[in-house]
Amino acid sequence: MAGGGGDPLTDGPRVTALVSGGKDSIYAAYLAESQAWPVDELLVLRPSDPESMMFHTPNLHLVSLQAEAWGKPCRYVEFDGRGEAAETKALTDALATGGDRIVAGAIASSYQWGRLNRIAHGLGRKVYTPLWGKEAGRVVREEIAAGLDIRLVHLAAEPLGADLAGQRLDLELLAELERRSAERRPIHVGGEGGEYETLVVDAPFFARRIEIDDSEVKRDGRATTFIVRAAHLAEKVGRSRAAS
Repeated sequence: MAGGGGDPLTDGPRVTALVSGGKDSIYAAYLAESQAWPVDELLVLRPSDPESMMFHTPNLHLVSLQAEAWGKPCRYVEFDGRGEAAETKALTDALATGGDRIVAGAIASSYQWGRLNRIAHGLGRKVYTPLWGKEAGRVVREEIAAGLDIRLVHLAAEPLGADLAGQRLDLELLAELERRSAERRPIHVGGEGGEYETLVVDAPFFARRIEIDDSEVKRDGRATTFIVRAAHLAEKVGRSRAAS
């Protein structure tokens, strides 16, 4: 197996899921498990550049809690450098020591999907992107129907104001996003173009939920970020729309 430093079928994980803590990557990993690709590890790329073109950056530290709640190993790969070359090298190196199958949550970003597939092909890996090409609203509705408790943690599109930071993405809020997209300025309602980013705090396949203890809403120009300062895993006792 090229680039693997050994046979991943016997020397390491078979299936590596690229995750950010957001709705699409977590849901894609869940779908992989549902379709006979049991996920052996969650892989998180943590760039030093908060403006990374390829990688989600808000609240990456919480993926370790998601992994613990799900009973999965979690591997962080931190890297410095800006731009396509640095990000491509980091992803290539990380995947080279992962499984022979890679799961990702891409929906419509040809930039991300194309780069991942080129890297995977070079390493002799298979890629599974179960959400690819689906209509954005349909994907979000499926994620909500699957029981994911999704919070908006970064808003970077004009129709999406600071009032949405930390809010739970349910069917009511999705309808509001669709309304704003239609009446103000069109956006990808799944957030695939960076319009918004998310954090999954609970799912039916999590043994416990993430409880947010301390948070901050930070505004930088037109962007608003919901930053989780402290959180812990708690027993599932109910749900609320707004984040703690």
